[in-house]
Amino acid sequence: MNPLRIIIIFLAGGTSLAFSQIKEERLILNKKREPEVKRIEKKKTSVVVEKNFPPEEKSNETLKYQIVNRPPVPDFKPSTIQGTDVSPDFSENYQKNYFRIGYGNYNKILTDGAISGILNDKVELGAVVHYLSTSGLKKDYAWDSHQRYGNVSAFLNYFGDFGKLNVDAGATLNNYNYYGISGFTSDLVKNIEQNYSKFHINGYYDFYSDNYLDNVKVKSSVLKDKLNSSESQADIKLNLSKLNLSLGQSISINAYLGFGANTIVTEFDALDHHKYNTFSGSLEPKLQFFSGRSYLSLGSDVVFYNNKRSSLLMSQTNQQKVYWFPKAEILFSASDELQFFGGIDGGLKLNTYTDLLSENPYLTPDLELNPTRTKYHFYFGIKGDYDQFIKYNVRAGFGKISDMLFFRSIGLINRNTDENRLAYDYNNAFSTYYRDASLSEIEGQISVFPLENMILNGELKFQQYLLNDKEKPYYRPLIQATINAQYTLLDKKLKLGFTGIFVSDRTTNAFEVSQENFYPNDYISTENTNKKIGGYADLNLSASYRITKNISIFAIGNNLLNTKYQTFNCYKVLGAQVLGGIKLTF
Repeated sequence: MNPLRIIIIFLAGGTSLAFSQIKEERLILNKKREPEVKRIEKKKTSVVVEKNFPPEEKSNETLKYQIVNRPPVPDFKPSTIQGTDVSPDFSENYQKNYFRIGYGNYNKILTDGAISGILNDKVELGAVVHYLSTSGLKKDYAWDSHQRYGNVSAFLNYFGDFGKLNVDAGATLNNYNYYGISGFTSDLVKNIEQNYSKFHINGYYDFYSDNYLDNVKVKSSVLKDKLNSSESQADIKLNLSKLNLSLGQSISINAYLGFGANTIVTEFDALDHHKYNTFSGSLEPKLQFFSGRSYLSLGSDVVFYNNKRSSLLMSQTNQQKVYWFPKAEILFSASDELQFFGGIDGGLKLNTYTDLLSENPYLTPDLELNPTRTKYHFYFGIKGDYDQFIKYNVRAGFGKISDMLFFRSIGLINRNTDENRLAYDYNNAFSTYYRDASLSEIEGQISVFPLENMILNGELKFQQYLLNDKEKPYYRPLIQATINAQYTLLDKKLKLGFTGIFVSDRTTNAFEVSQENFYPNDYISTENTNKKIGGYADLNLSASYRITKNISIFAIGNNLLNTKYQTFNCYKVLGAQVLGGIKLTF
């Protein structure tokens, strides 16, 4: 074996041990969580799809789409950490159809399955179902903290004469409680339940040839919650065929042009009854100059933004703006092992109730929704691939952000000691607020493939937000890190997985509630604007063993350090969890 490879294997193993407590806990941090099982991955089963290939020859090509069995980890979800799949992902042995069921402590129940079939050479249909429930933290909270989560989706793949069409539709139901209560005894806590349902339908058409269009994407969704909040979205993105030019024999040019449109209607039926009607359109031209493996990309993003809003306290207002954002990147490839890159970008992010609920489900059902504008974001870095043995990417950046969104506690809405309180009025809910900020960041990723059946991944991220008014950015950790390992043995019958997550301390505000001495019918609340929520390390292990071709057993352990840390103030996660079950494939 190559001596350098031996040294790297030794260092990689030592690093995994040294940082095991740092890396095992990163389950979904600040990312939108969807059940992993619903991801559909296209696999090549015949010739490779190539753009600009003659349509008459493409019509004879038979591409297959397969459900990739990437099951969701049955992790507790009355916190925003909903869990991640810590089992190893070796897709070459996956079968399209399966059913899985498991049970663990905290009365955790997991059930999911997938089925698909080919009707003819051009049509494939499939469906995925997922259910996860837990009884919650009964020993830590005197009130209900259970959660039930369910998702069902279906997809259709159609391989036509001019392109391939994918359509997927689904429904999600999430039932949980505002259980992070502070300052109230159990006899005063009544109904704190919240739930929401979401329906979506998405479509994607990819043209075989680049005569006029490259692809078209359409996404739509409708959300409704128990507290009568609703939101509907529709988004379309159209990319024209790229234009290929040449400058001599060493330089080639690709020209791109994309169009986009997005509409969002949000209505809240509580508190100030905010209503929003937003439309945005975008134009994205781009030129890319290639010379060997190096390139220069020059482009921009022009966004037209129109927003109408109203509330009980404000008559309807209309805001219209046009934004321009630069987008450029240069990459110099000295070799596969050493590539230097840098660039600038920016953009407008439309903050929606749907996205915010997935990040923090304990929000009040009436929010201020403003777009976040990244004025500019510079970055530079180095990346490489050493003999397909080590892949790395290290980058640093700096940006200016307008109306950066943060979460904060709202305290009490009704200060009267009336027993008929709203579910989110027990000092247990959060709202949004916005500040201008500058961002400094350093990020590094590394993947090591020491053995054919082993994968080691690591990520370290440093992000510092400085607010213009010198406030502390709430719920933004300075350091986040992750380590992931996947290993198979016994002729790939036994699969082992490890995930470690580390998150540093976070700052937030918090309210202390007490009864007024002179007015016994009123509560008073005192705000602490600089409360620290401790960081955490979370270790997760998984194992599965294939008994026969169609039967396997599995076990998953989450948060094995048994630290009931808080993701949001007063919202603890489950302690150590162990779940086991059986999986049938067919």
